[in-house]
Amino acid sequence: MTNIVVPELGESVVEARVAKWLKKEGDHVGIGEALVELETEKIDLEVSADRAGVLRSIKHAEGADVKVGEVLAILEAGAAAVPAPATPAKASTPPATATAAPGPTTGSSEVKATPTARNVAREEGVKLESVAASGAGGRVMKGDVLRAKTPASAPGPDAPGIPATGAGSGTSPVSRGKGALSDRTEDRARMTKRRATIARRLVEAQHNAAMLTTFNEVDMTAIMSLRERRKEAFLKQHGVGLGIASFFVKAAVGALKQFPQINSEIQGDEIVTKHYYDIGMAVGAEGGLVVPVIRDANTLSFVEIEQSIRDFAKRAQDGSLTLEDLKGGTFTITNGGVFGSLMSTPILNPPQVGILGLHKIADRPIAVNGQVVIRPMMYLALSYDHRIVDGREAVQFLVKIKDFIEDPALMAIA
Repeated sequence: MTNIVVPELGESVVEARVAKWLKKEGDHVGIGEALVELETEKIDLEVSADRAGVLRSIKHAEGADVKVGEVLAILEAGAAAVPAPATPAKASTPPATATAAPGPTTGSSEVKATPTARNVAREEGVKLESVAASGAGGRVMKGDVLRAKTPASAPGPDAPGIPATGAGSGTSPVSRGKGALSDRTEDRARMTKRRATIARRLVEAQHNAAMLTTFNEVDMTAIMSLRERRKEAFLKQHGVGLGIASFFVKAAVGALKQFPQINSEIQGDEIVTKHYYDIGMAVGAEGGLVVPVIRDANTLSFVEIEQSIRDFAKRAQDGSLTLEDLKGGTFTITNGGVFGSLMSTPILNPPQVGILGLHKIADRPIAVNGQVVIRPMMYLALSYDHRIVDGREAVQFLVKIKDFIEDPALMAIA
């Protein structure tokens, strides 16, 4: 008998949640075949069998929280498959579901796809042959299947979970006021591990740090003009577009070099100053915000930074980010402007002591050389831990960012 245990989950991650069993008791399992999906505060991952055999006992049902090293299931190596018992011996064993048997409508098994993608395709009625793959080696990922869902697979007004208020719907409209009708239903769902961790860390950041925010605004004319002149040649030469974020990564590195206390963290009663620049880029994903890290950003070209940002954004959507992608980081950049935010106060990403918030670029009237002109402007926000960063340094840091963006040539000599 072999124990299938919760693997090491990476830096600071000690707990996971059983999201979905891909096999049921009595199923035969091949070497390397995925058994179960685990959900952690950072990423979702699959636990696979390191030998062939039969899954004899499942120790934790879907939805259970488990710790690193805890036994998930018992695998009998080399055993022949037998039908699962009609009544599971343990209350924690999940009921057998269709996820263990291939369905005829999800496409050929020859299509390269993750087990999760196959399960989602089966549940949503999506044919894998018709899905554009984004994973390594042409592998179909979960996000690819979700993007390929046809309109017909979306729930209609009378679908389960969305009660209709018309005749024959089986629900009684509630009268409000004089003839007003309203569906007063409620949904209740358990937080995912990631959402619960985001909630906890945001509260901790506000309770455990003396967080303040300083604001400035930057004229984006020079950057936008440079991009307009160079974007076609840049794309043709490097195969990647020239975006705004790479300029801010470069500017942040230049400013951090001049204000190293913002590239620090507190450990006990000591201040640890980092002399390397690992810049986290906050990305909104389906399960919540993630912050993949651009390592040694000070050594990278604009091309390499753009490639990293686009790769992270893509993998955040298809769920293929790894724990290594999310580890560490010395400073974070978050861009609410992509969602239309004009101004906001970013919250620190502990143990970091600084985070730069970017916002929507909007044409606004400003005074230039005594004349009122219309320029593309962006509000910047720097949240910082006042325990080790003084207001003067925070303001000067943000001014330095502004200088770099308004005169990009400065970044070449910083």
